[in-house]
Amino acid sequence: MSVKIRLQRHGKKGKPFYWIVAADARAKRDGRFLEKIGTYNPNTNPATIDLNLDKAVTWLFNGAQPTDTARAILSYKGALLKHHLEGGVRKGALTAEQAEAKLAAWLEEKAGKVTAKKDGLAKSKADVKAEALKAEKAANEKRIAAQAEAAKAEEATEEVAEEVAEAATEEAPAVEENNEETQA
Repeated sequence: MSVKIRLQRHGKKGKPFYWIVAADARAKRDGRFLEKIGTYNPNTNPATIDLNLDKAVTWLFNGAQPTDTARAILSYKGALLKHHLEGGVRKGALTAEQAEAKLAAWLEEKAGKVTAKKDGLAKSKADVKAEALKAEKAANEKRIAAQAEAAKAEEATEEVAEEVAEAATEEAPAVEENNEETQA
C-alpha cells in the first residue's frame, strides 16, 4: 500500500479550505484517509497553515510521498528540514541537540519573514486607506467650494433680478403718466 501526504478539500464553493492528510494513494481525493496532519487555508493573506511537524516527519520516515503542493507546504513549515536533520542524527552525522538548534534557528528566521510580510501588508493597506481618505477630503473640499460659488452666483442673479424689478417698477409709472397725457 502506497501512502501519500496530500490535501483534502473542504469548505464551500469559491472558499476552499484543506486538510493535510496521510492517505492511501488509491483513495479518492476527499475520501478515506489514515491520519489528519494539519490544515491549510489559502483564503487568508499570507495563507494560514497549521501543521503537526512530528506527525508529518513520522509519515515521511514511514515512506509517505507528498504531492507537489503538500511538499511545498511541508517545506514551508520545516517538516522536510526536520526529516533531513533527523536522518543525519540516525546516521550519526549530527547530534540531536545540533539538529534541534538548526531547526529552531530556521523556524525563527522563517517566523521573522512571515511577520515582516504581515507588517508590510498591513502597512500597504493602511497607506491605501490613507490615500483614499486624502482623495475623499479633496473631493469634498472641491464640492463644497463649487456649492459656495453656486450660492454666490445665485445670490448675484437674485440681486440683479431685484434691481431689474425695481427699475421696471420705477419706469412703469412714468410710462403710464405719458400714456395719460397723450390721451387727454
